[in-house]
Amino acid sequence: MTDVIDLLAGLSAEGPLDAVRHRRSQARENAQRSFAALLEPTDDRGFTLAERYAVATFVAAVHGDDAAVRFYGDLLADEDSDLLATVLRAASAGLGTGPVGVYREPGLSDESIPVEAYGVPDAVVPVLGERLTAAVEHTHLLVFRPRESSADALRRLVAAGWDADQIVSLSQLVSFLAFQLRAVAGLRVVSGSATRAWAAPEVAAAGQPHTTPAETDLVTEHDGIHRPEVFTQDGLGWVPWLAPVEREELTPEQLEALIEPARAAMPYFRLLARDPAALEARTLTDLDIFTNTDGGLPRAARELSAATASRLNGCVFCASVHAAFATRESGRRDDVQRLLDEGVAAELGDEQWNAVAAASAALAATPPALTETHVARLRDAGLDDAAIVDAVNGAAFFSWANRLMLSLGEPEVPARR
Repeated sequence: MTDVIDLLAGLSAEGPLDAVRHRRSQARENAQRSFAALLEPTDDRGFTLAERYAVATFVAAVHGDDAAVRFYGDLLADEDSDLLATVLRAASAGLGTGPVGVYREPGLSDESIPVEAYGVPDAVVPVLGERLTAAVEHTHLLVFRPRESSADALRRLVAAGWDADQIVSLSQLVSFLAFQLRAVAGLRVVSGSATRAWAAPEVAAAGQPHTTPAETDLVTEHDGIHRPEVFTQDGLGWVPWLAPVEREELTPEQLEALIEPARAAMPYFRLLARDPAALEARTLTDLDIFTNTDGGLPRAARELSAATASRLNGCVFCASVHAAFATRESGRRDDVQRLLDEGVAAELGDEQWNAVAAASAALAATPPALTETHVARLRDAGLDDAAIVDAVNGAAFFSWANRLMLSLGEPEVPARR
């Protein structure tokens, strides 16, 4: 089976980065399994291949990745040739840079970057249809404004005919593509094969969504919860807007997809279990990137890459978890707290951490902004290609994790006991 990340990055089986990627073979194999689960599912459950390829082509196009546009555009054309030009037209109206948007946390309001919501051009709505129009508009939200995800955004999908299982799969697909395209971008820069930096407008394109949020029992908003106000290393809870699978109703396939039995108690993982093949592949990718200690980047710096991406994207929950892990692994609580308090440009106490944070933030941007200068700085800080690829994987993976967490629920401050 062709490895799509290798293909898009232009890596050869004999090249130096092939051996580097092999050090994280579970991550490599399960990133490809994620592609298969989300773009070649054995049962599409009503989220058709044409819709999946349309979303993927749109994501590739608004990221300015020509190779990915050709790859996913070919898949779309084979499935529904009439859709390709329409999807590319919708994407051309939605170019921009991110992440932008308004924070829901009051203590972060000064960092908000308000922009108007994206709407598919009126002329292409009849070709896309109501259901795919809603999906494309939701995709644009997740790509550029993940911090503005909301229960109402899910209600718009429900109004257009998306059920809970399909919404989870759509969120997984868009979030996975955010990871895949960043892994590709990072590998191109590390290998020296990156050809250009993508130039895009400073803010995402304006418009109005075409779907009105539905009144539906599928989506639950949590009015009475105690929400965090700023980024924190303290432990947070997370509440879903869609119903997770009930613990006693988890199928053997879903239980196996959790990987760790304790995750059956966690609403987030039981919600993702609505698409068990995608959940299992994602979890195994995650574990190999962050817990495989066969060389590469020190664990604390991997957690720093995750926390940096989360800080940039505005995922307060993910940042709390991985900032705390970075502190636990390094003992450098004050340095980690400066990242949370001051942002991704904070001084973190030594050049290696500063270089990892700068590269992670650049890669997590939309479109990715990692350059040879970032990689040279990492090398000057004493990191080899294996360590640099770990940093790439960490920031890329949390471009996936952040969008899932932000698009399917919200954090809460646990009640004191």
